[in-house]
Amino acid sequence: MENFDWKNLPFGYIKTDYNVRCFYKNGKWSDLEVSTSEYIDIHIAATGLHYGQEAFEGLKAYMGKDGKIRLFRWEENAKRLLFSAEGINMAQLPVDKFREAVYKVVSLNKKFIPPYGSGATLYIRPLLYGSGAEVGVKPAKEYTFIVFVTPVGPYFKGGIKPVNMLICRDYDRAAPKGTGVFKVGGNYAASLRAGMAAKEAGYASSIFLDAREKKYIDECGPANFFGIKDNTYITPKSESILNSITNMSLIEVAGSLGIKSERRQVPVEELSEFTETGACGTAAVISPIAKIFDPEKNKTYEYCKDGKPGPVTMKLYNRLVSIQYGDEPDDYGWISIVE
Repeated sequence: MENFDWKNLPFGYIKTDYNVRCFYKNGKWSDLEVSTSEYIDIHIAATGLHYGQEAFEGLKAYMGKDGKIRLFRWEENAKRLLFSAEGINMAQLPVDKFREAVYKVVSLNKKFIPPYGSGATLYIRPLLYGSGAEVGVKPAKEYTFIVFVTPVGPYFKGGIKPVNMLICRDYDRAAPKGTGVFKVGGNYAASLRAGMAAKEAGYASSIFLDAREKKYIDECGPANFFGIKDNTYITPKSESILNSITNMSLIEVAGSLGIKSERRQVPVEELSEFTETGACGTAAVISPIAKIFDPEKNKTYEYCKDGKPGPVTMKLYNRLVSIQYGDEPDDYGWISIVE
């Protein structure tokens, strides 16, 4: 496209030409509709507004060196949306409808896919919410599904950079057996106070501990946490964290690189034993952590002392990103091509 400085795109919203929508009424989903509007017409009593019946996903389309458009593990996003919908009693969107919508919106907005080598991607945001009107606290009878896209720059300008994080004990993101395992907006709303407090104190994000005992690492801001020690990739197992598709993929990539993996409870004290730590998710893939400060213990855990990400972190990052862009063979069946 003309007038696009692809290498300097922000990680934010830019208008594209089309989005796609479909509607659940009378027990069935409608056909897809294409829209050029950035806005939605919503009932003032919609359950998505009042009772938090809302779930979303995030994935990317990548332009390869060969000119092919790649999607990374979209099926896992479709399955996770089903899981979230079931978790808060919304109508479940069939996987084939999810696929149709994602492929269509990417195809319609091809000119907005950043070129290979720019470091930018096309971010895809599927959204499902209760659009039916209810005043009593109960599930809606009608739902709306929308997918929009926007080109985004790399999360870290100038390359992957280690960040500092703050352990949070004053706020909880989610409770065990609550909604923490679902990708719903309420979890992100619950994390905002802690996130803003961390930023005001000069940190990139907050690290949440388990809500019950405050002994174990839970989420790492809006991402999953991992630590490296003894050639092992270790990530928390918890009833209140999101099952990150990036984290799941990194575990598999680690195995192919001869790195062991463990998913288990991670005590705060174990932070002193890790040689590398990081957060992982769709936006940044990996955010290496340079320092973690624990205000209660007045203790700082340091990694990346030379200001650079650790060798294991970079090995994992480079392998996963190379698969996503098609620079290395996809031995896992993760990549789908959009014609």
